[in-house]
Amino acid sequence: MTTERIGPPLVAGEREMLRAHLDFHRATLAMKCDGLTDEQLRRRSMPPSTLSLLALVRHMAEVERHWFRRVTGGEEVPMVWSAKLFDFQSAYDAGASTRAEAFGAWEAEVGHARRIEREAASLDVTAYNARWEADVSLRMVMLHLIHEYARHNGHADFLREAIDGTVGA
Repeated sequence: MTTERIGPPLVAGEREMLRAHLDFHRATLAMKCDGLTDEQLRRRSMPPSTLSLLALVRHMAEVERHWFRRVTGGEEVPMVWSAKLFDFQSAYDAGASTRAEAFGAWEAEVGHARRIEREAASLDVTAYNARWEADVSLRMVMLHLIHEYARHNGHADFLREAIDGTVGA
C-alpha cells in the first residue's frame, strides 16, 4: 500500500483549505503506516503505554465516527472499539487487531466524514455536542480533527522511527 499525499493549497477558500488540510493529515497517518506488517503496526511505544501505529488508526476511526457521524450527522451509531464515549483507551489496545480491520474501519469513517462535510450547506451548520453541552459548528469540527491528526501524527513519527528508522514528513 502506497499513500499519495498531496500538500494543501497555499491560497484557497476557507472550506477548501480546511478540507485539504484535513485530507493531508489523514494521508500523513496512512503514510506513516505504509509498508509495515501487522506485527510492526501493533508494536507499542514503551510500557506501560499501549500506543502503537495500529492503535492510532483505530483511535482516529473513533474520532472521525464521533465528530462527523454522531455529532455533526446526528447518527445514532455505536463506537467501534470504545466501551463508552471518549474511552479511547480501548482503541489503543490494538491487541490482535489487523491492518485490514483497523484501516477498513478508518477508511469507512473517513468516507462518511467526507460525505457529511460535502452535504452540509456551510461551515456554519451546527449540531449539539452532549459532552460540551453546547452547539458546535462544522468549522470547529474540521479544525478539531486537523488538530487531533496533527498531534497524533507527531506520535506516529516517533513510533515509525522506532520500528524501522524511517523519519520525515
